[in-house]
Amino acid sequence: MTADHTYLIALGSNIRVTGIGGPAAVLDAAVEAIDNADCEVLAVSFIISSRPLGPSARTYANAAALVASAMEPPAMLAMLQTIESRFGRQRRGARWQARTLDLDIVLWSGGVYAAPDLLIPHPEFRSRSFVLGPAAQIAPDWSDPVSGKTLRQLYARLTRRRPLPRGRRAQATETHLHTPGPGGP
Repeated sequence: MTADHTYLIALGSNIRVTGIGGPAAVLDAAVEAIDNADCEVLAVSFIISSRPLGPSARTYANAAALVASAMEPPAMLAMLQTIESRFGRQRRGARWQARTLDLDIVLWSGGVYAAPDLLIPHPEFRSRSFVLGPAAQIAPDWSDPVSGKTLRQLYARLTRRRPLPRGRRAQATETHLHTPGPGGP
């Protein structure tokens, strides 16, 4: 296989798949399916657990994979959606529902790609620690073509602790120190 492109793929699952197992097993099987689909999986992150976005109540298993392929972005998207369908993914109903498998193209070696049904970089990845954490683990020096920041930098920015602004910290302290007596404030 001649690999002209490298892709960063985000993987997620929060539903057990019959014959495969729970969400972590689903991700392992998905990586194998990608590797068997005219792609070469170069690296896979550890699997992490994350809280769901939106109405789903089930915890997600998330990971990232670096994938080499000769496929252009539309063909890669079609292949990933075919794999999602084979794992029981249904693309209808409310956004952010529980799902058997979610495969997203986050970045690709060609930089920015824009089509009506596909935007690369993924529009939301910079604000999602469940994408950036695994991605930074396997490709820390890959730069976002929009911001110019590496995945390591984006993850550090997203997850660093930030102190409360001075005014709010003072208000919070004041509120906790002042306890009204029985007659009120």
